[in-house]
Amino acid sequence: MSRGGRGFLVRPVRRPAGVPEHPVTRAAVLGAGMMGAGIAHVLARAGIEVVLKDLDAGRADRGRERCAELTAREVERGRLTAEEREEVLGRLTPTADPADLAGCDAVIEAVVEDPAVKAAALREALPLLAPDALVCTNTSTLPIGALARSVDRPADFLGLHFFSPVERMPLVEIVRGTGTGDEAVARAFDLVRRLRKTPIVVNDARGFFTSRVIGRFLDEGLRMVGEGIAPASIERACLSAGYPTPVLALLDELTLTLPRDIRRAARAAGAGPMDGPDPAERVLERMVEEFGRTGRAAGAGFHEYDGPGGRRLLLWPGLREHFGPAATGSGAGPGAPDPAAGHADPRELRERMLFAESLEAMRALEEGVVESEADATVGSLLGIGFPVWTGGVLRYADGWPTGAAGFLERARELRERYGERFEPPAWLVERVRRGLPVGGPAE
Repeated sequence: MSRGGRGFLVRPVRRPAGVPEHPVTRAAVLGAGMMGAGIAHVLARAGIEVVLKDLDAGRADRGRERCAELTAREVERGRLTAEEREEVLGRLTPTADPADLAGCDAVIEAVVEDPAVKAAALREALPLLAPDALVCTNTSTLPIGALARSVDRPADFLGLHFFSPVERMPLVEIVRGTGTGDEAVARAFDLVRRLRKTPIVVNDARGFFTSRVIGRFLDEGLRMVGEGIAPASIERACLSAGYPTPVLALLDELTLTLPRDIRRAARAAGAGPMDGPDPAERVLERMVEEFGRTGRAAGAGFHEYDGPGGRRLLLWPGLREHFGPAATGSGAGPGAPDPAAGHADPRELRERMLFAESLEAMRALEEGVVESEADATVGSLLGIGFPVWTGGVLRYADGWPTGAAGFLERARELRERYGERFEPPAWLVERVRRGLPVGGPAE
């Protein structure tokens, strides 16, 4: 058993019972960008032969170079010997030739977050793989059911959501589609364990569990910007709440086009925001389209940087001009504070972010996206940086000064002030009614 925050014990995630082990020996990684190269690195590091395939041979070679850089750092830190490094790199073959995928018993697709591109990559690879190969897609938000239409063996297909940077992040989210078989889940579970990472198993839905929950954190930060709250106050509130990275800095790391495109796709699929026109989306659109500030990789986002991909310097002064009290309208929801009147209370900012994530996690549990409180706890602490002191995204409610009942009352206050996104789910209301812990099983 592992420990969450506050010393709580977290039950390990269970592997599907009765499925014999079927270890992966040779894996294909499709896409040699930062994510694909990181996945290839951890696979080779675990003793698995890896074919790193990209449409462009030069890009595939650069992916291998990325692995060489990572292993060189491990040698410097004493985690690998020079001989072991050469063995790891010797297991990694970069290529643009589909024929090199022949015989691979697992494939992890890691191309761009575009369903058509992912489908094309899988269609090219599948005929060349071993007949019983495990088929995985690395996606953070795209529904597995839709992607499964490009696969002729849906029982072998699932999502394998790695987190960035792959070499450091300890969690992998295994996403089970409606057609995914237990054998595929068990094989993915064993593979993740072999990579010395922690798996959680979730069911298919847009955003799965982790991306869905952290998306609420990002949205709340963006809404605060749109309300005219001082960006420095927002970032300080994140740090004082215990988040490892402030919300605007995190958006810069992700690049602002990613959450913008995710929101566009959700709206197109009829899965848009809960409470009408979305101030968060308007902030993203202005930052990207009007100001051309897309994040750290471009050297300009919510923060200033000393160059593309460089060191973070200070918050962009233009935020005050374009989103400050003089520039902002209402748009934050019923009863939103007027920042010009000095009502951006640090405690309120902290609670808005923490409650937004906690309530969304409860909805995901209520809907069966995540099936256990333990998985929600592990996912929130290891995957999305929910503050450790809380004990996890659900136990935060149990630890409220007046208990879960007080948490429920506070959520209702936030709902009256800011809108439907803070509406407590029926799952929480029932738990409180029955006197059950929010962060533990009902039994």
